[in-house]
Amino acid sequence: MATADPIPAVSTASPPPAASLLVMVAAMPQEQLDRLLTNLTAAFPADNMLVATQNEFTPNANPALRLILAPSTNAAWASTAADFVNAFQLAQEERVRAVLMLGPGSGSLTAQALHDLANAVLSSGVDLAMPRYMLPPNAGLINSAILYPLTRALFATRTRFPQAIDLGLSLRMSERLAAAAQRFTSASQADALIWPVNEAVVAGYAMDEYDVGPRALPQPADTDINAILSLVTGSLFADIEAKAAVWQRPRRLPPPRRPSPELAHADGTVEGARMIESFRFAYTNLQEIWSLVLPPNTLLGLKRLSVTDAAEFRMPETLWARIVYDFLIAYRLRTINRGHLLGALIPLYLAWVAGHINTTAAGTSSERHIEALAAAFEADKPYMVSRWRWPDRFNS
Repeated sequence: MATADPIPAVSTASPPPAASLLVMVAAMPQEQLDRLLTNLTAAFPADNMLVATQNEFTPNANPALRLILAPSTNAAWASTAADFVNAFQLAQEERVRAVLMLGPGSGSLTAQALHDLANAVLSSGVDLAMPRYMLPPNAGLINSAILYPLTRALFATRTRFPQAIDLGLSLRMSERLAAAAQRFTSASQADALIWPVNEAVVAGYAMDEYDVGPRALPQPADTDINAILSLVTGSLFADIEAKAAVWQRPRRLPPPRRPSPELAHADGTVEGARMIESFRFAYTNLQEIWSLVLPPNTLLGLKRLSVTDAAEFRMPETLWARIVYDFLIAYRLRTINRGHLLGALIPLYLAWVAGHINTTAAGTSSERHIEALAAAFEADKPYMVSRWRWPDRFNS
């Protein structure tokens, strides 16, 4: 006769399945975080995603999502070395396949934008998914004047925002960025910037760019243009110096992509006039420093620019490319104190911005002007390589 099993069944809660995607979210105001979580829920199945946020939260606040607390960092406007280290450590612990890193203000990204960045590294064989933001013509000009054209010329990539604050990373890309960030392990260097595009190029990893539409970009706590330009440009210069063996080799630039739409133009006439005056004042007072960095032909070009009427003021693309390259060479050679060197670049950058404002006000699209600038950097790369190898060759 069959008998019933005398041992009662024991019900145990099953652990949640391992997520495929880790979403690392920077600290942000609660309303922005709520908007972001809503968009994430619309973009991905909840059981396939783990969200690590630096905001405090209550376990039952978002029952549809799996939330954990991420280590706190100081990523107020750009991802830092500490962010990349934390992302990879959590990715290892949670056994995910990919990481989506989202900076402050990422609640302004649509669900489609979030999906595209993450799906690229989950399903499309991409190691680094970079966003292409739609910004007003006179926004993000440090990126447009220096970061984009310099990265494009030296590393043969068309990534429009090489220091983007939102990234899709494969696990091996996350590991590489964490390894690069380990160089800045001391507390005083935890806020150092990492350059994902350059790392991907050096590693030979697959990289692609995705239109994500408008994005509210966070502003640094210190909005002093002197401090921002010196920090970002100095960091990129140092990374270029470290990777000189790679970018000196010939590389093929990918074909151009379809131009992205632009937001409405904003008038910058008043700001442009102030920048021109700042440049003219610097031309009178910084000749001694500039002459240590720039060759005679470039100084002659600046002399002509200093007496140009404000309405006609334009920094020629070839002149600006040569200036940036010569400052990069001086940074490498420590021709003068690096802090003083980057400070001497600021009025020249403001002159370029003033010319950009005049150019767009005259009817040329912002992107067309920036693409022309990037082409000038590419054309002058042989000069950069020659001066890097033989730094005294063009001092006459």
